Amino acid sequence: MPIDNALHVKPPASPLVEATLGLVQQLVRDRFRESGRDWGAFTMAGADDLLTREDFAAIEARLLASGHRFDWSASISVAERPEAYKSAGDDAATDAGFAHPEAPSGEADGEGRALRGVGDNVVQHARNISGTARYIRSNDRVLAYLTDGVPPGTIAVIDDSGGTLTAPIIEQFAGVICAGGTVRSHLGILTREYNIPCLMNAKIAGIRDGDTVMIEASAPAKTTEDYQDGVERVGRVWLLEGEGA
Repeated sequence: MPIDNALHVKPPASPLVEATLGLVQQLVRDRFRESGRDWGAFTMAGADDLLTREDFAAIEARLLASGHRFDWSASISVAERPEAYKSAGDDAATDAGFAHPEAPSGEADGEGRALRGVGDNVVQHARNISGTARYIRSNDRVLAYLTDGVPPGTIAVIDDSGGTLTAPIIEQFAGVICAGGTVRSHLGILTREYNIPCLMNAKIAGIRDGDTVMIEASAPAKTTEDYQDGVERVGRVWLLEGEGA
């Protein structure tokens, strides 16, 4: 069956992805066999009716029943579905900072820029962007910014790669640093549409709320092929010396 030759992302997928793919493939095989159609008719006309939301909810339920809990890319996911996600810790519902254990760091260079992390650049811009880092991880902060406006020059530091939490205020950001997702995540697409410099899948540490930071928006953009081939292509995040909170 053609689905058996599905292209696998390189490097090899995680055990969770492999398990999910196996369950989805088995579901498709069963529905294809039950349909009595040829593959072309099944994929072009029948799949939407024969593969339902309930089917995929059942796949998720099987994974959760095995004891698995999903890693979260947005703290709001933990708040809304604690039974499905790993604990986010005590600051899950706050706008506290976060630190990635693999974030690179360095001393300030001749321009007063101290390396504090890297991320996947969504779009290559003509110049780098600097502004004030503001962690946006809670509904309370989003509501406050909806009421009072986002402070000018805000570099939003977030973990919601889906963009659900910050979508109502995203166009007011000077830049975005997101701890999850890829350049193809919904947040990456939104920032591209609004022409907002953005680093996805960012590994940062040593940045406090209120610090002045710079995003290397001029770095080459990460491509789909880079992800497939395991190519490391990143933009840097600097803390501007003497301009912290």
